Amino acid sequence: MSQDFWQDCLKLFLQAEICSDAAVVTNCPPWLLASCPEGNFIQMTQEEVQTLLAKDQREKLFLQGVTLAGIKCLLIRDNLFTEGNNSMDLRTKGQSRSSQAVTVLQMGSVYLVVMGKKGTEGGPLNLKAFEIAGYMKEAILKQSSRC
Repeated sequence: MSQDFWQDCLKLFLQAEICSDAAVVTNCPPWLLASCPEGNFIQMTQEEVQTLLAKDQREKLFLQGVTLAGIKCLLIRDNLFTEGNNSMDLRTKGQSRSSQAVTVLQMGSVYLVVMGKKGTEGGPLNLKAFEIAGYMKEAILKQSSRC
């Protein structure tokens, strides 16, 4: 899929009033495929992506947390590699910013990372993330059937 495709999908998130930032990352190689230019996720590093998507030693994430674009996050729920769920819930923390919900969804070999606006709870953010991910999966299937 092209970077333009991913960028168009991310624009859908920003249209939702509950979303403030979004990115698409891959674990092969660990890299940022697309992000919102005005968001923080554009600064996400390869090391952060590797840590987020590592399949082994997941329990360390509960103890040490996760950093995304330099923003420290607490791991709330990790079902990223659980068949049928494939999601992760995080919450930002820090002295200068209020806490924000973050959802990560696996879609095959790519992962959608979305941050809610201040005051948005994880539940509504998850629903919106799954809705947009469904759209993205459908578009991926249509694209691959044309090839």
